[in-house]
Amino acid sequence: MKLESRHYCFAGLALVVVVAMVLGFRPSVQPSPETQRMYEYIDALPEGSILIVSFDHEASSLPEIRPLAVAFLRHAFSRGHRLIGVALLAEGTGIGYGLMNEIGAEYNRSYGSDYVYLGFKPQYIAAILSMGESIPATFPEDYAGRLSDSLALMREVQNYDDIAGVISIADGSLTTHWMEYGRGNYGITVAAFVAAAMVTTYDPYLASGQMHAIVGGLRGAAEYEKLIGIGGSGARGMLAQTVSHLYVIGLIIVGNVLYFRQRMKRRR
Repeated sequence: MKLESRHYCFAGLALVVVVAMVLGFRPSVQPSPETQRMYEYIDALPEGSILIVSFDHEASSLPEIRPLAVAFLRHAFSRGHRLIGVALLAEGTGIGYGLMNEIGAEYNRSYGSDYVYLGFKPQYIAAILSMGESIPATFPEDYAGRLSDSLALMREVQNYDDIAGVISIADGSLTTHWMEYGRGNYGITVAAFVAAAMVTTYDPYLASGQMHAIVGGLRGAAEYEKLIGIGGSGARGMLAQTVSHLYVIGLIIVGNVLYFRQRMKRRR
């Protein structure tokens, strides 16, 4: 196969990312006010508070969503909060179950008493409204088929009155349903970890107070990791993203220099 200029460009991109990773460079990240607000919200909750964490995303967004979810779960478990996992999208169901078990094991949390995973319920608007009346009735069994009333944590929960807040981990607009139907009808506090492209979508909700706090994208994940003092894939992703952007800027500069040199030669 004949190599073209684009092949060299892609090879160069791979090389600079690998070198940056091997050398362990770390971009300087200062937490934004929005990320700080989320951190302070989770940190200020009394130990043992019960939160619903909803995995409202597809598998395609996992490279960006996973660092956000891991950072939140580590913070929540480290503070002694108890979590009830659900999913408004079927694709997020298995991902959420795996992440909660993985991070729960890091902090020696016990399934059933420290966290449970109820899984996916179709017709998400109906599910949100139904949970406002009775969470055990909406999910009579957990994701693994255990009866809800056999789980110690679920015996303490009836509806949103027993929940400190909902944390939506989303790559789209599903978080709006938690605000419109969960907060609008039952007054539940809603906060979100979202893909970077969705941050501006939620600005009106944040400004109006319908959303309590938001953290967005790889940068948000890196900022949150810095606040909790635990490095993760958010910081590594930011490093790859930063050096990739610098590399592309360098290519643009080199391309323009070569173009104008050629242009001057033709004029002569």
